[in-house]
Amino acid sequence: MEALPTSLCHMVAMPFPVRGNINPMMNLCKLLVSNNSNIHVSFVVTEEWLSFISSEPKPDNISFRSGSNVIPSELICGRDHPAFMEDVMTKMEAPFEELLDLLDHPPSIIVYDTLLYWAVVVANRRNIPAALFWPMPASIFSVFLHQHIFEQNGHYPVKYPENGDKRVCYIPGISSTRLADFALNDDSNRSKQMMQYFLKGFEWIHKAQYLLFSSIYELESQAIDVLKSKLPLPIYTIGPTIPKFSLIKNDPKPSNTNHSYYIEWLDSQPIGSVLYIAQGSFFSVSSAQIDEIAAALCASNVRFLWIARSEASRLKEICGAHHMGLIMEWCDQLRVLSHPSIGGFWSHCGWNSTKESLVAGVPFLTLPIYIDQPFNSKMMVEDWKVGCRVKEDVKRDTLVKKDKIVKLVHEFMDLDGELTRDIRERSKKLQKICLNSIANGGSAHTDFNAFISDVMHL
Repeated sequence: MEALPTSLCHMVAMPFPVRGNINPMMNLCKLLVSNNSNIHVSFVVTEEWLSFISSEPKPDNISFRSGSNVIPSELICGRDHPAFMEDVMTKMEAPFEELLDLLDHPPSIIVYDTLLYWAVVVANRRNIPAALFWPMPASIFSVFLHQHIFEQNGHYPVKYPENGDKRVCYIPGISSTRLADFALNDDSNRSKQMMQYFLKGFEWIHKAQYLLFSSIYELESQAIDVLKSKLPLPIYTIGPTIPKFSLIKNDPKPSNTNHSYYIEWLDSQPIGSVLYIAQGSFFSVSSAQIDEIAAALCASNVRFLWIARSEASRLKEICGAHHMGLIMEWCDQLRVLSHPSIGGFWSHCGWNSTKESLVAGVPFLTLPIYIDQPFNSKMMVEDWKVGCRVKEDVKRDTLVKKDKIVKLVHEFMDLDGELTRDIRERSKKLQKICLNSIANGGSAHTDFNAFISDVMHL
């Protein structure tokens, strides 16, 4: 095997194989190689994911690599989440290690998703430095790190709805939070299984050499300070790891010209008048809830752009030729959020979407679904005060009815209303904080460069 020149760093990136984890890892790799041409990345995906993303644009010094496909395609698509998780956690280690022997150059470092603890096991076995990449908020990392405190206080698992509304403030670095808003804290079998996988990953964090947070220090300073005081490995809060378009506010062309008509549609709408709606790519609200949302939007006369993926065709039938709205399967989300006609974001509160909206300065209507999303919603509404909850109660199966949605959407999209005015002002202030952080000399820019310097000296 031919060795790389000593001035080059060969990074192997191992994301968790779902879109919400692959995207931030890829964005991180693109940022790394764009800032230092001596970094070369082998980006590891399953064969199924390789077929999905191989045609996506990327720099020349990032190459896709794939090992044996051990996860059936129906599991990749999320139809059987417990089986998918079981396969990822138990069947991918051996193909990943075999792939390392097939690379053109030995790895200088492995960057892996925290949940994939077996990646650091392999790295340790081969004496390869490992960087742990956490694609959720640093605050959620602190929650999992201190999970034992819930058990000590008799709050794990949470019984719904009896004590979901109870607020606690005993997790270091975390402000007062409803028990229902903590990740995977309920008593369902699915959440218990997921919790065990996360805690298994946390058992191995001390074996990594670096910890990377896809966040901004100023957003989560208390939690990050706690983690820096408790963990022995270097911590880098490297910024939002979103597409570089976040800094190109005046570029008029959408990244996919085949979909330029939705940008043209946005161009024709008044400033701040359009509600953007996207409920994520992996988990989803119920069909009954989607029907209530659709009926409410049609009755509200509020302009909207709804990205509904597999539900798009059905929703077009429900809404008909609605003159105030546009329903699509896909869009360039960051470009949409950065468009001046967008006045709000109805969001499932996934961390990637949250970061993009914060950088774009767009306020939120939150309807979280699973894992970190309820806590992300809590941060938006209670800590940062840049959003409103669509659903206030903690009952998981409660439908938010059409009439309530109509009232909420009207209030939220009223640019002159007191509630909306305050939220919009805070959204713009938070946007400025985010942009300053990733600008030259900002906290994220400094940490990002420090990480590059460290890996180039391995």
